[in-house]
Amino acid sequence: MANERKTINIAGGSKVKKFICFDIGGTKVKHGLLLENGSILSKGSYYTQCTNLEIFLKEMVDTINMYTKNNSVSGVAISLPGFINPHTGYSERGGAIKALDKQNLKKLLRSRISLPIEIENDGNCAALAEKISGNAKRCTDFICVTIGTGIGGGIFINGKLLHGFSFRGGEFGFMITNAGNDNKEILHSNASTNALIKSYKKLKGISENENIKGETVFLESHHNSSVRKLIDDWIRNISYGIFNLASTLNPQKILIGGGVISQQGLLSNINNELDRLPWWKDVMVPVESCKYQNDGGMIGALYHFILKRGK
Repeated sequence: MANERKTINIAGGSKVKKFICFDIGGTKVKHGLLLENGSILSKGSYYTQCTNLEIFLKEMVDTINMYTKNNSVSGVAISLPGFINPHTGYSERGGAIKALDKQNLKKLLRSRISLPIEIENDGNCAALAEKISGNAKRCTDFICVTIGTGIGGGIFINGKLLHGFSFRGGEFGFMITNAGNDNKEILHSNASTNALIKSYKKLKGISENENIKGETVFLESHHNSSVRKLIDDWIRNISYGIFNLASTLNPQKILIGGGVISQQGLLSNINNELDRLPWWKDVMVPVESCKYQNDGGMIGALYHFILKRGK
């Protein structure tokens, strides 16, 4: 499908510093012009080019040029999936964006633009957004789980973001739950939005190449019991991952992010599924939604930039 590029104006201009922020996902690249306090002046999105590096870079540069044409910009902040070294910008793996495997997006962009650039893992960005101005402001120990094309997240322990020895902290999608079969044992394969859509396509006999949105699956579940069972199984898989995180790290709370969590009743259904687990009462913690859903990656990327470089 051809890329669609749209911009939504949210607020007026300001004399304070402005930043271009990207939240790069396996399906779409979300981008925006943000003030240093996290306010969004404008935002848009386009479909992610996951396999062709040159096209991927051109679309990013074109977006940056679109914002800098009429704005004085202080830097570019990027939220990116995969195993990311936030100090260097190197991606050992780029998650769903195969073009970024063993690439350094910071260096690649530096040769094309003159603005300062900072990059952090997308799950860590979501957690930063919640810690600094979201639903974990008063928490020293919490977990943010993001549900999207894959499963990711961030971990705060004793008030500090946990990157892990080789920058794999928060890669919850690789957790084995034995909830699935046919190579669907890990959370990426049985609890992501992408996994739900794939199951729906298989059930309906729809080509894997056809574009189906998660909203379509939820809407049909209201009158189709087979689709409803798909969602029930998917929610159960999510609950297994949350249970394992709660029992391992004993956080103050677990926050769930990603656009799908805005689906009516989804959060309460996840909590209901957790309550059905006989051991949940022994390790239970509050499970809530993130304050920032689709915008959390951009806001967290901005906060990471400021923490690294100041304003």
